Amino acid sequence: MNGHRPDTSRRPLWGPRESLLGARTVAGQVLLLQIAVAVLLIIAAVAALVLQARNQSEQEAENRSLATAAAFAHAPGTAAALTSPDPTAALQPLIVGASQEAGVDFVTVMAKNGIRYADTDPRLIGARTAGVERAAAGEAFTEIYEGAPSDAARAVVPVVDSRGDVIGLVGAGVQIETVGNAVDRQLPMLLFSAAGALALATGSALLVSRRLRRQTHGIGPAEMTRMYEHHDAVLHAVREGVLIVGGDGRLMLANDEARRLLELPPDADGRLVTDLGLDSGIAALLASDRSVTDEVRSAGDRLLAVSTRPTVPYGGHSGNVATLRDTTELRALSGTAETARQRLKILYDAGGRIGTTLDVVRTAEELSRVAVPRFADFVTVELLNPVLHGDEPSGAPTEMRRAALTGIRTDHPFQPVGDVIRFLSPATPMAAALSGGHAVLEADLTVADGWRAQDPEGADNALAYGVHSLITAPLQARGVVLGMVNFWRSERDERFGEEDLSFAEELATRAAVAIDNARRFTREHTMAETLQRSLLPHGVPSHSAVDIAYRYLPAQARVGGDWFDVIPLPGARVALVVGDVVGHGLHAAATMGRLRTAVHNFSTLDLPPDELLARLDELVGRIDQDEPGEGTEGITGATCLYAIYDPVSGMCTLATAGHLPPALVRPDGSVEFLPLPVSPPLGLGGLPFESAEVRLPEGSRLVLYTDGLVEHRHRDLDAGFHALSTVLAGRADRSPEETCEAVFDAMVPATRRDDIALLVAGTRLIDKSRIATWDVPRDPAAVAPVRSACSRQLDEWGLEAAGFTTELVLSELITNAIRYGSEPIRVRLLYERSLICEVSDGSSTSPHLRRATSTDEGGRGLFLVAQLSARWGTRYTPTGKVIWTEQSLTDGQVPPGGTLLDDFEW
Repeated sequence: MNGHRPDTSRRPLWGPRESLLGARTVAGQVLLLQIAVAVLLIIAAVAALVLQARNQSEQEAENRSLATAAAFAHAPGTAAALTSPDPTAALQPLIVGASQEAGVDFVTVMAKNGIRYADTDPRLIGARTAGVERAAAGEAFTEIYEGAPSDAARAVVPVVDSRGDVIGLVGAGVQIETVGNAVDRQLPMLLFSAAGALALATGSALLVSRRLRRQTHGIGPAEMTRMYEHHDAVLHAVREGVLIVGGDGRLMLANDEARRLLELPPDADGRLVTDLGLDSGIAALLASDRSVTDEVRSAGDRLLAVSTRPTVPYGGHSGNVATLRDTTELRALSGTAETARQRLKILYDAGGRIGTTLDVVRTAEELSRVAVPRFADFVTVELLNPVLHGDEPSGAPTEMRRAALTGIRTDHPFQPVGDVIRFLSPATPMAAALSGGHAVLEADLTVADGWRAQDPEGADNALAYGVHSLITAPLQARGVVLGMVNFWRSERDERFGEEDLSFAEELATRAAVAIDNARRFTREHTMAETLQRSLLPHGVPSHSAVDIAYRYLPAQARVGGDWFDVIPLPGARVALVVGDVVGHGLHAAATMGRLRTAVHNFSTLDLPPDELLARLDELVGRIDQDEPGEGTEGITGATCLYAIYDPVSGMCTLATAGHLPPALVRPDGSVEFLPLPVSPPLGLGGLPFESAEVRLPEGSRLVLYTDGLVEHRHRDLDAGFHALSTVLAGRADRSPEETCEAVFDAMVPATRRDDIALLVAGTRLIDKSRIATWDVPRDPAAVAPVRSACSRQLDEWGLEAAGFTTELVLSELITNAIRYGSEPIRVRLLYERSLICEVSDGSSTSPHLRRATSTDEGGRGLFLVAQLSARWGTRYTPTGKVIWTEQSLTDGQVPPGGTLLDDFEW
C-alpha cells in the first residue's frame, strides 16, 4: 500500500529449517501456530471421544440393565415366586441364567424394603440394598450407583401383583469396571486416528505455510504489521472511497468512505455490484473493465467522480480498483450547466418548430407549444390586428387579439383565443414590456399590484387557479412591435428568475422574425390572390350554345397562375379556354392576366384554335426576350387549351399547348379523354400547333381542368385520370354545376400546393327552325329576291320590327359580295338571342371601315352597316371569308334620313 513491494531478492522462498522454526517470517509463525493448534485440537478431540465413548458405554449399560430388570420383573413366574413361602429357592436358580443371557454383571430380586431374596452373588442374599425407595413406590429407574459391593450402572424395576401392588423389586446392572474395559479397548484406535490427524494437519500446515510464504514473499511480522497499518490508514483515514471489484463483478473490498458514499449494506462484501441497489450507471461502470478518470456519476443524491483501473497490470487478480470522490458541491454548477443545455435545446427546437408554415396564427401556436412544458406551464400569444391580416402594424400597441394559448392542462383561467386584450394601464408588466421593448419579470404575482390593476377579476381567477409567476416579452421585428408573448407558471413551485429573462427575450425574438415573415407572406399572398381574382372572370356570360359551370381554388401556400375563360364568338359560337402558368405569387398571377388578355384580343380576330395558340406562343417568346434583365422574371412555362364550339353544327375544334386533354362525358354517361395532337407548352417555339375536330352530341359535357386537380404528391397523373373518369361517369344526368360539385368533393386534396381551375360546359344545339340559308348567284339582280326571302323569314320568326334594318344590312353585304367577292356566295340568318346575319363568299379580301370625305363617291357602306348593327366583323374560313353582323332585337328603328347607301371599299 505504500507503493513499494518488499525486497525479496535476498530471501529464498524456503530457507533452512532452523529459520522456519525460528519463526522469523510470517509463514514460519503461521506454521508453528497451525501445528500447535492442530495438536491441541487433536488432544481435545481424543479426550472428547474417550469421554463420549465412556458416556455411551454407561448409557448402553443403563439401557441393558433396565431391559434385563424389566424383563425379569414382568416374567410370569416372578410375582408368584415372590409370594411363595420360600422366594429364594424359587428365584435363585433363575437369576444365574438370566444374568448370563442378558449380558449384565448382576441381577438381584429384592423385597420392597430392599432385602435380597436372590442375587447373582449368593453371598449377598439377605443383605439390604440401599437407594431403592423410588422403585418401592412403583417407579422404575436407572442410575450410576456408587457403593458396595461395586460401582455400577444399575436399573431397579418394581414387581406388581394382579392388583397393581408392589410386592418386590428386581435390580440389574453392569459394573463401571466393565464399562471402562470397553472404553480401554477403543483407546488404541483413537490414538492411532489422532496420530493420523496430526500428520495430516502438519502436512496441510506445511502447504499453507509454503503458499503463504510465496504470497507474502517472506515478509516478516513487523513489516507485515507496518504494511497493514498503512493499509488501514489508507482505507479508513483517507476521505476518498476505495473499492476493489473482482473479475466476476463481486465486491471484494470497500473502505468506510466508499460505503458511506454508495450507502452500501453491511453484507455488501462478496455480492455482485449490480445487486447492491446502486444506480445502473455506476453499477455498470464498476462491473466493467473500462479505465476512466473522474467520470461523473450519480449515486442517489450525490454526484461522484469515479476513476477505475484494472488490477491485472499491477500484479493483482482479474478485476479493477475504483476510487470515488464526492463532488456533490458541484451540483449547483452542474444544475446551471444542465439548465443552460436545456435552454439551448429549446432554442434549437424553436428554430425547427417555429415558422414551419407561413401562417401567422399557426406560427404563434408553434411558439406557445415550444415553451410548454419545458419552460412555462402556460403560454399566451397576442398579436396586433393588422399583423393577423398581413398588414404593417402602426400606432400605439394598446389593443391586441389573442392568437394562441397552450398549457399543460386544458382548463385555464385565461381569456380564450380570439378575445381582444387591451393594455390600458401603464402599471401592468405587459405595458412596461411594450414601452421598454424588453422582457419584464413578475416573479411573485401574489404581491404584484400593477398586474392586478388591468383586470382585477381575471387576476383573482388566475391566482385562485395557482398562477404565481410571469415573464412577458414583446414580439418585435425590424424595430416594429407585432405582439407579445406571456410565459406563466402555476404547477411547478420554482418561480421565474432574472436568469430567465434573457432566454425569454431570445425565444420571443426568434418567434417574432418567423411571425413577421408569415405576416409579409400573408400580405403578398393576399395581394397576389386579389390580383389573380381580379384577373379571372367574375362571372361567365350566359350563352345559348353551352351551359357553363366553373370552380377555382387558389393554392393554400401561394397563389398560382391557373385560369379559365368563356368567350362568345360570332355566329353563336363560344370559345372555352383553360390555362396554367408555372410558378406562384404575384409574377404568376400577373403573367396569367397578360395571357388571358392576349387570348381575348386574339379571339376578336376569330382565329382557329391552332392559329390562336401559335400567336400566343409567339407573344410568350417575345415577352421572355423583352425581359432578360437581372431581377426580372420571364414566363418560365405556360400551357393552354383552346376550344371553339359551334352550336349550329355541333362541331368542337380544339388545340392544346402542352395542356392536359379535356374529358368528354357523352349523353349515355360514357367518359373519354379526347386525344388531341401533342404540342409543346407556350414559349418553346419551333413546332406548329395542330387542331382536332370532334362532333359533340347535344347534352354532352366538356370538362376542362388544370393539373392541380388530377395530380399532387400523393397521387400520380394516371391515378388522377382514373379518379376523374370515375367521378364523371357516376351519373349522366348531372348538370354542369352538379358535376363541378361532385368533382371537387371527390378530387380536391386536403393540402393544395397548386391552384385548381375547373370548367364544365354542357352543350346545346340551335333549333334548325331558327336557321335560314340561301345561296346567292353572282348577279346583282339576285339581291332583291334574297332580301324578300329574308324579310319573309323574319316575319315567320316574329321579327317584323327588325325587317327594315336587316334588309338594309343584307343589301349592302350581298351587293358588295357580288361586286367584290367570288363564288360561292351564301347568306345565313341565325335567330338566337340576337339576330345574326352572315354573308360568305370565296374571296379572302377583307373590308375595312374608313371615313369618307364629301367628295368621295364611295366608302360609306361599311360605315352604315356599323351604325345599323350592334357588332360586325369578318372571319376567315378554309374556303374564303364571312362578314357577319349582330343586331339587337330590341332596336328596329330606321337610321336617320339623309344617309346614303353607298359602296363598300374593299
